[in-house]
Amino acid sequence: MPTGTPPRFLETRLTCADERIREVLPGLRAALSGNGPALALSNEVPQSHRKSTARPGSGEVLELLEPPVPLLGADDDPADPTAVSVRTSGSTGVPKRVLISASALLASAAATHDRLGGSGQWLLALPAQHIAGLQVLVRSLVAGTTPGVMDLTHGFTPGGFAEATAALTRSRLYTSLVPTQVVRILEDPDATAALRRFEAVLVGGAAAAPALLERAAQEGVRLVTTYGMSETAGGCVYDGVPLDGVQITLDETDGRIRIGGPTLARGYLGSPQDSAFQDGQFVTSDHGSWADGKLNIGGRLDSVIISGGVNVVPGPIEDALTRLPGVAEAVVVGLPDAEWGQRVAAAVVLSPGAIPPTLAQVRAAVTEARSAPRQLTVLESLPLRGPGKPDRTAIAQILASAPPSEAV
Repeated sequence: MPTGTPPRFLETRLTCADERIREVLPGLRAALSGNGPALALSNEVPQSHRKSTARPGSGEVLELLEPPVPLLGADDDPADPTAVSVRTSGSTGVPKRVLISASALLASAAATHDRLGGSGQWLLALPAQHIAGLQVLVRSLVAGTTPGVMDLTHGFTPGGFAEATAALTRSRLYTSLVPTQVVRILEDPDATAALRRFEAVLVGGAAAAPALLERAAQEGVRLVTTYGMSETAGGCVYDGVPLDGVQITLDETDGRIRIGGPTLARGYLGSPQDSAFQDGQFVTSDHGSWADGKLNIGGRLDSVIISGGVNVVPGPIEDALTRLPGVAEAVVVGLPDAEWGQRVAAAVVLSPGAIPPTLAQVRAAVTEARSAPRQLTVLESLPLRGPGKPDRTAIAQILASAPPSEAV
């Protein structure tokens, strides 16, 4: 790519259908090698940012994303150009476009294969415009294998997962899922049998409850919990241990996690000096702590609930609730309360046929009484954002407006 020429973005409007994904692979290979334009992975590209153009010699019309601002300008590195632009889920506010270099994506893929014990065939069961799905494609290109692709046009189903797995041909198989998908798979015997075929199943996007990990282990499924984000080219901590080359530091004041290393993204489109990227590190919004050499994720710092003057961290409470019989998923949020400032409210999703727990059972499951939920609501499903993160804002709105199952 000529020095001083900002890379153009080749827009890829992904539909999660097998044939569309396979059309993207050549462009991704070119972007990783520096021989093609950067890919803008999104299904929400404004019309004002597109420009139709014809591919030389083919007559095929492509859509080139024209950024509203220059792509980092002089801050871009011609020797290691930006390969992809990935849209964040917007969990911290307005979604941003993360600029990730080829070297960061390739370093992440290589470190993943090293940690898992070798390369293999991957099954794409997540939207490819999100970093977890994109990395399935990158790892496949690095491994020289053809990825299996689950058709998500009509959403994720255990039956569809089993069918997509049956089409895989290699002996060493990998896939990447979010916890909600694992919960649904383990409720279906055929899909559970399919999940056992995988050498490892990466689980990220949201915290996997200890009860879910235990159940998967009992079923003979190897789940590998991952922590990371678009800004770190995907998961960079596996089962609490950073991938090779990844550096984790914790702020002394609040335990905020800072991440550095070869998988770090270049920055945000239009905001090369964003404060989230400081001194070669990405400053997260997450709280962490070390225990027995492993990183424990305490949850987002901005999700801490202040109830009666006590700081309540949702993560440990959610873990306790998912250990209750019949509780498949749980999310804890803070709601406005005249007496407590914020009251701790819990939303739970039940396994099929399960009897809902009582609020007394929920409160008894929490070791610290002052952190125990004062409101319980049973939902059919949790609102999600991005590839599978619970949408805490939407959940709080539901719990604030809907009559609770029980409250004190």
